[in-house]
Amino acid sequence: MSIKLERIENQIRKEVSSILQYDIKNPKFGFVTVTDVEVTRDYSFATIFVSFLNTKDLIAQDRLDELNRVKGVVRTALSKRLTIRKTPELIFKIDESFDYGSRIDDIISKL
Repeated sequence: MSIKLERIENQIRKEVSSILQYDIKNPKFGFVTVTDVEVTRDYSFATIFVSFLNTKDLIAQDRLDELNRVKGVVRTALSKRLTIRKTPELIFKIDESFDYGSRIDDIISKL
């Protein structure tokens, strides 16, 4: 991965997190954390991995649907903060790595 792409991913992660926390006042989100961002090489798409605190799968899916409804507003705010010419299309996904890690911990503790 190039250094420029990595810097852009980190900047998008930081800015989207700030936008969701301070600019968009939607109580349906709850406590949302941007865990990772993956940007394609041509900067056309950015996959944003999010996790929600203290939620079940059904509630997390509802919150993800709400995020997808306001992704145009998030992209507009992001375009004002980024210095690149093309703002990528945003794709929100639930980060399942924490659940996977806790399942592994449970299996190890049972042994």
